[in-house]
Amino acid sequence: MGKKINIHLLLMVPVVAVLATGTVLEKFNGHDWTAAHIYGAWWFYLLLSLVGLYVVWTIVKERMWKQFYKFLLYVSVLFVLLGGLLTATTGSVGSVKLQPGVPTNVYATDDGRSVELPFAIALDRFEVVPYPGTKSPMDFVSHITVEDEKVDISMNNIYKRGGYRFYQEDYDDEGNSVLSVAYDPWGIMVTYMGYLLMAVGVVLLFVSRGSRFRRLAKGVSVAALLLFAGVNQSLAAPNTLPKATADKMGQMYVLYKGRVCPLQTLAKDFTTKLCGSARYEGLTPEQVLSGWLFYFNEWVEEPMIKVKGDDVHKLFGTDERKVSYSIFLAHQDAFSSPMGMGGPSGMPMGGMQRSKTMRAASEKFNLVQMLVGGKFVKMFPVVDSTGSVSWYGQNDDLPLYTPDDEYIFIRKQLSYCQELVVKGDYAALEMVFEKTAEYQRKNASDILPTKAQFKAERLYNHLTTGKWLAMMTITLGLVFFALAIFRTSNHKKGIDWIPLAIVLCITVFLLLIFTLRWIAGNHIPMAGGFDSMNLMAIVAGVIAVVASRRYLMAPSIGLLAMGFCLLVAMMSGSNPPVTHLMPVLSSPLLTLHVTVIMMSYALFFFIMLNGVAALFARSRTAEMKRVSLLMLYPAVTLLALGIVIGALWANISWGRYWAWDPKEVWALITLMLYIYPLLHLADDSRPAKFHIYCVLAFLSVVITYFGVNFILGGIHAYN
Repeated sequence: MGKKINIHLLLMVPVVAVLATGTVLEKFNGHDWTAAHIYGAWWFYLLLSLVGLYVVWTIVKERMWKQFYKFLLYVSVLFVLLGGLLTATTGSVGSVKLQPGVPTNVYATDDGRSVELPFAIALDRFEVVPYPGTKSPMDFVSHITVEDEKVDISMNNIYKRGGYRFYQEDYDDEGNSVLSVAYDPWGIMVTYMGYLLMAVGVVLLFVSRGSRFRRLAKGVSVAALLLFAGVNQSLAAPNTLPKATADKMGQMYVLYKGRVCPLQTLAKDFTTKLCGSARYEGLTPEQVLSGWLFYFNEWVEEPMIKVKGDDVHKLFGTDERKVSYSIFLAHQDAFSSPMGMGGPSGMPMGGMQRSKTMRAASEKFNLVQMLVGGKFVKMFPVVDSTGSVSWYGQNDDLPLYTPDDEYIFIRKQLSYCQELVVKGDYAALEMVFEKTAEYQRKNASDILPTKAQFKAERLYNHLTTGKWLAMMTITLGLVFFALAIFRTSNHKKGIDWIPLAIVLCITVFLLLIFTLRWIAGNHIPMAGGFDSMNLMAIVAGVIAVVASRRYLMAPSIGLLAMGFCLLVAMMSGSNPPVTHLMPVLSSPLLTLHVTVIMMSYALFFFIMLNGVAALFARSRTAEMKRVSLLMLYPAVTLLALGIVIGALWANISWGRYWAWDPKEVWALITLMLYIYPLLHLADDSRPAKFHIYCVLAFLSVVITYFGVNFILGGIHAYN
């Protein structure tokens, strides 16, 4: 056993070190350099070959064919390694640029070679298909001809011929289309066989009578384990509309972020962007937006805009966290001019590059400028002769075909509202808002969200303001966590009904939020960092409820896990808007991939917190190790399954099942680190060693999610 552990460590440590180093070097040298000098280097292939030889040696030494599930799992690793080798040696990936009406039979590989296709391909036309009533792209379609065959290639809709696969990659303003080309005659087939063997082996792991997991799970339901701002009131807040009137304003429609939504959504994001919270001084987002629209001279002096960064504070001559817009106006040259602190894109000016904090301040300055300039709130739909609808702001350049009565209405609507505000005639103002909504429904009835979507989004906006839920959950989690450790140390058993009820209530609330966001956006909300952390909080709540019957500390650990997930989701102070999905993300495999990965992360979080608790409650470390092991098996399985599903999605979407992206690499590192305790620490007689390892191993999960997203970057980073 000692020799085996040493061999495992001798291989795992250098592999993990090389993979981690590769992700860091990619940050500075780019993906192409890393792919050539690390992942494509001969010594890296040698290292992976040693891993394969170790797997073969282990199979023979332990006669794993006697435990069929183990045999399948180890053999699946060999197939995956062999598949990767075949892809690298016999396959090729590149792209071809197609001009309308010009056939071609050559594509350029990523390493610069030109490869001849056994057939010619010609572009008939390229089409950007927008979401109805917007200019946001819903899909990109290349209408092509291959010999005598007419084919459409679009996002998630590939074309196969003669062993070649074509994917929609890019386009330009001249009507040209760029297709990705993938040729992999053997690697994909062998790799997919490895995935299949792994899936069968995992199933047998959980159902075979002789497996360690079945022994650990005696008396525990296996199916259950798998289901898995303080208010700062001002004495003299600036004027705004009454709450009811502002709410009426929020019920109008607006084109925002490429989609038609309630004006309330724009108001919420506007307020959050400026002050870091969806409410200000007890005012609703609609009241804040209406204050800036109708009482600008008062709000321009209100110290509500959140700024940070030494360079910003130095420019303003203050160290206050929140400043008024008048200070921005006094230094507007630094934000509106390409000179000063840098150009609008952050290009170096005078040897300095515009800082992130200065760009954030500039964004807030320009946001207010757009609002008062009458071009931010695009709430007027105009229909052309073909029936197509375009949305405009009050001061936008209106098309020549705009009817005279509509032209006057659009130009004068806000001015008339201003007159009613001055008179204090809020009843008439509400009537104007209602008439505007009627005008919107008349001109754009076919592209407006349904009543259910509209109501769901408004309710979602009401329920997701501030960080109160995250802070409350963390506070309760810490209190009940301390009490649970005390009870565990005194060998008390039973169910803590109060924290369990709180976990259940928060989970139900989060499921409601999840459902509302789903209905409002018309897609399952799993495509970004905010969505994934909320999903992880829901999974943590479900695990805590299910595990509470057998595990005293489950509710308290669940509250901590849920609280930190919610805090991370809201730490930026800004909930991203409910937007249309990018076309490539409209895949059920993505939904499944994110769900499975978040379930594994939630289980790893539980294992880490359980390890911390075990180190405090020393008399129960062995029993708590058993709990962690029960969670570790499904956690590792779900992570491996999530990686496989992600590979399938990537292969279907853009022709590569593995691209050595930092997120992929760190997910692989995490899988390797958590497999080790299953193989070599499960039977160790020192449970504290197991818990310490699992606590430290969670750092890889943190790097996989946060380190990649916010530092290392890559195609998987949430931007």
